[in-house]
Amino acid sequence: MLEKGSGNKTWRERGVGDVRILRHKEHQRLRLLMRQEKTMKVIANHALDPRIKLEPNVGSDRSWVWSAFDFADGELVETVFAIRFPDSDIANEFKDVFLKCQEEMEALLAGEDKPDEDGTAEEVAEALSALKTSDEKEETE
Repeated sequence: MLEKGSGNKTWRERGVGDVRILRHKEHQRLRLLMRQEKTMKVIANHALDPRIKLEPNVGSDRSWVWSAFDFADGELVETVFAIRFPDSDIANEFKDVFLKCQEEMEALLAGEDKPDEDGTAEEVAEALSALKTSDEKEETE
């Protein structure tokens, strides 16, 4: 993970580690989180805003560049990131997952529900319709 230096056309290395896309348990929003490999220090932490433009890094088919409001150091700062992968296949896989998650985040922010892929919503709806209140019990007796 690289960070654009201030003023110059140089990049400053933030660290090496695994990048993850995490979902918040309560409001389901997605964010990108990257921790330093050995120290586990947070080196990138930002929401997957649908307005982020993921662009290829000039001169490399295995790296991507984007700008986001980062919260890794405890305060919100607009930062330009570059991430480099071992090969172009992994870089393209990252791009596909990143864009898919951005689409999901856009739908979430627009107020749409996540698709019911495993059928649990239908089961819950049937279980709720089978419930009766104490008033309904008295009327049927």
